[in-house]
Parts: sequence; structure tokens; C-alpha cells
Amino acid sequence: MKRDIIKINEEKCIGCGDCIPGCPEGALQIIDGKAKLVSDLFCDGLGACIGTCPQDAIEIEQREAEPYVERNVMNNVIKEGPNVIKAHLKHLNDHNQIDYLNQAINFLKDKNIEIPDYESEKTFTCGCPGSMETDLTNNQAQNDKRVNLRGELRNWPVQLQLINPNAPYLKNSNLLIAADCAPFAYANFHQKFLKDKILIILCPKLDKTIEQYVDKLAEIFSKQNIKSISIVHMEVPCCSGIEVIVQRALKKAQKNIIIKDYTISINGEII
Repeated sequence: MKRDIIKINEEKCIGCGDCIPGCPEGALQIIDGKAKLVSDLFCDGLGACIGTCPQDAIEIEQREAEPYVERNVMNNVIKEGPNVIKAHLKHLNDHNQIDYLNQAINFLKDKNIEIPDYESEKTFTCGCPGSMETDLTNNQAQNDKRVNLRGELRNWPVQLQLINPNAPYLKNSNLLIAADCAPFAYANFHQKFLKDKILIILCPKLDKTIEQYVDKLAEIFSKQNIKSISIVHMEVPCCSGIEVIVQRALKKAQKNIIIKDYTISINGEII
């Protein structure tokens, strides 16, 4: 069957092992000094390991692969003990994989294994804080001054899935490629990032059209003489996949354009 699954660039991989804790399913191992996907069966394709790789050596591709089977994965997970079981359950919960989560919990019940409290901790051991519930009320700036700001949006649509690669506004443009959440998290998004740029937004975690995104961006880069590329994404690990998508598109288009990369914290600050 065809499904999302990780791909490791062995030329970039330095064998640091940072990706291993992000994969409680046991799909990754360090072998001969390189990270290896040891079994398609254990890889859920959610990409939790991407954000922990300091070399950008991991990406998600869609290809023929063995189907992911939760009970088989759980047989692998329980061998590693309670902490790995907890990390795996949190991993599924944080990515809203409720069907797999229920299967894992039922497996533990069948085996009379205690179900750990995977929801209480605020620190995500699997490196997937993107879905963590957070109350940001106390972080709001206290500012009573009324300010009228001018919007800087120059194009519509903005979602990559809807954008026409031949749109005239793309020609000789400076692109801003942003994660869906970033404009909401950063209050001064228009003035800081969007001024004099063409906006493209996408979500590398939830959108299911990543390969099409690579193809469409490559077409834009090839046809439209893009002057510059800026990326704005959130601090959560899966969001860093935007840079991977853009780099793949540049490579496919055989273009060398310098990328300015900005990371926004959940509290709305530039990191």
C-alpha cells in the first residue's frame, strides 16, 4: 500500500541519535554510524523524528510500504519498559491518532499491563508538543493604546493548495511561506514579515498533499524568477517540515535561493 513514511538522507545523517527518542515505536536504529529505518511496519509516518534532527536529514515521503499495524508495534514497545510505553501513548495522543491510541490501550489491557498517565505531563518526551493544550491568557500584552494598522496582504488565495503556479503576482516576487498557525501566534505578522511579499501558507503536519506541495513550489520556483524566500513557522517540531518541503522543491527546480528562516514560539515571540 502507498502511505506516508520517513526517508533518511544518509549523506546528511551524522549518526547523532537525536531522532531515536522521538520514535518510541522503535522504527529507527543507529547502524554503522547512521540512522536507519529498520522496519516500514513500525513507522507511522507522522514525522515526530523530523524536528529532532539537527542535520535536516529526515523527511516524509509517500511510497509503497508495509501497513502500520498498532498491535505489532505494541509488541515492540512493551519490550522497552514503562517509559517507552508512556512515550508511545503520548505520541499517538499528541498527534490526535485516537484509533491507534485506543488500539494500544486495548492491547495493554489484554496483556494486563498498567496504562501509564500519558496526558498529565506538560513536557512531551516524544518531541511532539504541537497539540499540547496551553492557556496563553496570562501572556497577553497589556496595551490600551488604539492603533490602526494597514494590512500588507497582496495576493489571494494564500493556501498553497489553491494557488496557481502561473499567477502573475508570483513573477519576480519575494515569497513568504508560512505555517498556518504563525500569523495568529505572532501579533505583528503583517508589518514584520508580510510587507512587500507574496504569501503562501500550508501545514506540514496536517495537510495530506505534501508531495503535491513540493511539485507546485518547484514549478513556481522554475517559472516565476523568485527573488527571495522567507519561511515563518512555529517552534513545534513538526512545523519545521516547511523548510524540508521548500528545500526539496528548490532541488527539484534546480534553483539556489537563500532562505530566511524565522521561528515563532507558542507565546508569540521570535526565537
